[in-house]
Amino acid sequence: MIPGGVAILDFGSQYSQLIARRIRELGVYCELLPGDAPMETVMGMRPGAVIFSGSPYSVYAPGAPRPAPEILKSDLPILGVCYGMQLLAHLSGGRVEGGHHGEFGSAKVFPSGDSALFRGQKPGLQAWMSHGDRVTALPPGYTVAAFTELLPIAAMENPSAKRYGVQFHPEVHHTVFGVELIGRFLFDIAGLEPRWNMNAYAEEACKTIRRELGPDGRVILGLSGGVDSSVVAALLHRAVPGRFTPIFVDNGLLREGERAQVEKTFRDHFGMPLVVIDGTDRFLEELRGVEDPEAKRKIIGRVFIELFEEAASAVPGVTHLAQGTLYPDVIESVSFRGPSVTIKTHHNVGGLPEKMKLKLLEPLRELFKDEVRELGRELGLPGHIVDRHPFPGPGLAVRILGPVGRDDLDLLRKIDSVFTGYLRDHNLYREIWQAFAVLLPLRTVGVMGDERTYHRVVALRAVTSIDGMTADWYRMDPAHMAGLAGEIVNRVPGVNRVVYDISSKPPATIEWE
Repeated sequence: MIPGGVAILDFGSQYSQLIARRIRELGVYCELLPGDAPMETVMGMRPGAVIFSGSPYSVYAPGAPRPAPEILKSDLPILGVCYGMQLLAHLSGGRVEGGHHGEFGSAKVFPSGDSALFRGQKPGLQAWMSHGDRVTALPPGYTVAAFTELLPIAAMENPSAKRYGVQFHPEVHHTVFGVELIGRFLFDIAGLEPRWNMNAYAEEACKTIRRELGPDGRVILGLSGGVDSSVVAALLHRAVPGRFTPIFVDNGLLREGERAQVEKTFRDHFGMPLVVIDGTDRFLEELRGVEDPEAKRKIIGRVFIELFEEAASAVPGVTHLAQGTLYPDVIESVSFRGPSVTIKTHHNVGGLPEKMKLKLLEPLRELFKDEVRELGRELGLPGHIVDRHPFPGPGLAVRILGPVGRDDLDLLRKIDSVFTGYLRDHNLYREIWQAFAVLLPLRTVGVMGDERTYHRVVALRAVTSIDGMTADWYRMDPAHMAGLAGEIVNRVPGVNRVVYDISSKPPATIEWE
């Protein structure tokens, strides 16, 4: 962590993660903490400012979340957003009421006075509202900083105490001046400096890794070749090059040329002591005849752990296991709302620390996905790795609907290679968050030349997203759709029909299984 950042107290808002992203984009370190985190936890990150998030609660509701009392007594600058503003008012002697007309959606904000938050802004600023309750009486020492046509107190401030509140959400893109407002709070009011960058993070992370391992610790990593584990590998290689062993388990469910690419990058280019385990026969035998996707995932996870444990036991003196946990996973576990319901089993190295009695090392747990990619570039990883689309742990097994066999795997590899190759050749790959092909358990009649065919159907999926929590289908140009379908049918024997998935998440998931 970099001192002098921002502690965001999360009271359950759907936008809390957006606040963190906006602050990071401005070059300031921040962490999301539970809204009721004790003062020692908040001060443990040595913040230079605090932000209170929104919430689905009313400040008067039973069990409504509140910050530790010591935070309001501190001299830390505080910005309250929506519910956070209402908390500031309520806990400082003001009045909050429900029963008025709520505001949901776009509203025009009119600054009043000479607030540091709105300095230089013109009246009628577009902002995003989402509230039922409102502040109806200011606490002592506060003045109105802005209003709307429906809301007499849309923002309030107490500059001498460095306390500020806005009823709208500056973190969403619908608030056109929102990022500038957050920047004014961070830099003009709190006096913070934009010191958050991947070079600084890499140096700090290396120090933390060395400190956690101590003088004699050794660490292993399950390297998949995906973005997250690759960046972890590069970071550990920089921090403790002589005490790090990456283990790559080839499950036979990978894309075309993936194993060779991993070996070339990490063994040949970086010079890491890469251990490669070929588990193809073992995985395919265990998956023989299995159709249920959850059963596939559990089998693949179990066999991976067994093979990984065997390989790890041959590495002497191992004390730590590294994993590519990212910040959205951490946020999900500490949010006031609590963890989400599991839609499907997430394939990770779950259970290994307890089973192998190793300490867990998660050097990316403070980063968002885009920051991980940036760190990868800082560490010298090639573009074909850091820009790679997400790939599921169970690999192509969950992109073959039905039983998994060698012939279908070979067929899907060829299809996937043509698909992703086309996207790269036409400069579409980086526009898309994730793209892949799904082999369907269907055959359809076709005509190729003068002959009747009865071949396989493949579905193409391409989505845009920020973090995978929600996703929209990519509006591909019909000319590219036609080009892709033609290339796949002409270059991959056994396929005569291509369809394009136009489902968004929700209601669908990104992967089909």
